Amino acid sequence: MFSSSLVALLPLLSFTPRTLAAPVPLFGINLGEGSEATGNPTPISQSTITDDLLRPALFARTAYCPSSTLTDWSCGAPCNALPGVNVFTAGGDDGEIPFYYVASDPQTQTIVVAHEGTDPENFYSDLNDIKFSQVAINATRFPQAGSNVQVHDGFQETQGRTADTILSTVQSALASTGYTNVLVTGHSLGAAVASLDAAMLKMALPSNIEIGSVVFGLPRVGNQEWADLVGSLLPSFTHVTNQNDPVPRVPPRALSFVQPVGEAHITAVNNSTGDATMEECPGQENEVRAFRRAVV
Repeated sequence: MFSSSLVALLPLLSFTPRTLAAPVPLFGINLGEGSEATGNPTPISQSTITDDLLRPALFARTAYCPSSTLTDWSCGAPCNALPGVNVFTAGGDDGEIPFYYVASDPQTQTIVVAHEGTDPENFYSDLNDIKFSQVAINATRFPQAGSNVQVHDGFQETQGRTADTILSTVQSALASTGYTNVLVTGHSLGAAVASLDAAMLKMALPSNIEIGSVVFGLPRVGNQEWADLVGSLLPSFTHVTNQNDPVPRVPPRALSFVQPVGEAHITAVNNSTGDATMEECPGQENEVRAFRRAVV
């Protein structure tokens, strides 16, 4: 039985078939935050945590399960926590193509897209993260992006390997269910791919389809123009950061990477009760929250 609060998020984000290794600063580059916003973070209520963040976290966790166990939703505890889910497609090889799936969630009448995060034991997954170069965003998949939008080369390559399947499956799933809501989620590398998917789907699907994206441990995906694009396309976009997790600080600001708006930060977790406290951080790179993290 999982807690009804964000107490569940920490074990969910760390629970995978393997133990995930924490990234470290690379090549001696300073991973510091930016200073676009100086407003004070505000507390997030437990009801918001339960209603808006817990279910996406449960879906993000199931993306770590082998696709062979997702097609019939038989991956054990992660799947059992989300009864009634119907999977339209599941794939990936836990390497160059991380596990992913598209499913329907009857409880919320939503089509769910979820992507696996990085497996540090897998060479191809590591390569996806090591590439720090920015490239122009794919104009075919993101026709409204503009010529100045640039994104992480490896993240875009990874997203591109499943983009056509994701889009066509979501389109057919919406048609067959009659749903008008889509949730895109993932953790770590999966969060980066999910943010690209969310932007792609928003541009490709009819305007009456609501695209929501809640991701966890999101690394920086693109430049200032990318961060601005996410904010304008996806006003409800939320990326959850956990205390001193270094993943949201890579790739570094020194290479012109910027986080979008929508950070929800886990400030503390009571190890005895599991109760978590969170705050909403204004702006794209919140200076006040960054300072708090630096001095903890």
